[in-house]
Amino acid sequence: MTETAPVTDTAHAALHGQRGARRSPPPLRGGSLPRGLLRTARPKQWVKNVLVVAAPAAAGRLFSAQAATRLPLVFVLFTACAAAVYLVNDARDAEADRAHPTKRHRPVAAGQVPVPVAYAAGGTLAVLAPAAAAWLVSPVVAALLTAYLGMQLAYCVSLKHVLVVDLVVVTTGFVMRAVVGGLALGIPLSRWFLITTGFGALFMVAAKRYSEAVQMAGKAGATRALLTEYTTGYLRFVWQLAAGVAVLGYCLWALEEGGVPHTGVLPWRQLSVIAFILAILRYAVFADRGTAGEPEEVVLGDRALALIGLVWLAMYGLAVANW
Repeated sequence: MTETAPVTDTAHAALHGQRGARRSPPPLRGGSLPRGLLRTARPKQWVKNVLVVAAPAAAGRLFSAQAATRLPLVFVLFTACAAAVYLVNDARDAEADRAHPTKRHRPVAAGQVPVPVAYAAGGTLAVLAPAAAAWLVSPVVAALLTAYLGMQLAYCVSLKHVLVVDLVVVTTGFVMRAVVGGLALGIPLSRWFLITTGFGALFMVAAKRYSEAVQMAGKAGATRALLTEYTTGYLRFVWQLAAGVAVLGYCLWALEEGGVPHTGVLPWRQLSVIAFILAILRYAVFADRGTAGEPEEVVLGDRALALIGLVWLAMYGLAVANW
């Protein structure tokens, strides 16, 4: 029988050092902290803030001089508020994220961004963005950004653990993005705009939650803990209900009498209903399959849906312009 060579103290130390290196956070290197802060701010999510153009576009004032100066600023300010929430959220959840198979790679959890730095950066953005809005845009926009920050931070702390309320909070965040552009330009918001936007957002949020619930089946604890409290049947009911109300609201806007008189070549207002319904139905395919993750990834990742969206945008634009 051969004997295994004894492991020397040096070998023990080397082995222990290698294991410890795998477990410890990666050391900070030149430029890694700024990159980590940028990653924590979720640049891929910034596309959601394009919704700030929704109300001006619906009112036909997207290309006005006031919109050209204010909307880019509002986009930047809303992005700063969203980044502040992500920074605070990741700092607060750093310990829990380190035990998660995928979230442990987030910069704060991985040690690339120290927790105090994430808190400081998030707090700074949360203070500066509403202050800049009050000075450069209007007090109303500043108040909305402050309300958004308060609601989202409350979501990070406790509301994300409350059934149904979590869906409402995330949906309201989308609606606030769509409303803030109108507030910045002093545009009255129609009831149809609010109904369609609100329930359209709820449709996408519930579809995302449904997809997460389907994908985590049999993997308890692999994703949001609250998903174990929902049933897939309930989430399916929510996104189906929201889709129906969004379509109804849009149809009522398109077909209502007493709106802008039609003087164009074709009734683009009414025809846009076709593209809108096709977009909802196409998105519902992914929701039903349980693959409706981030809305921007679904839209940009499916050529047919992207094409339908472009056709709808063209029809909607022609309807608003009354061509």
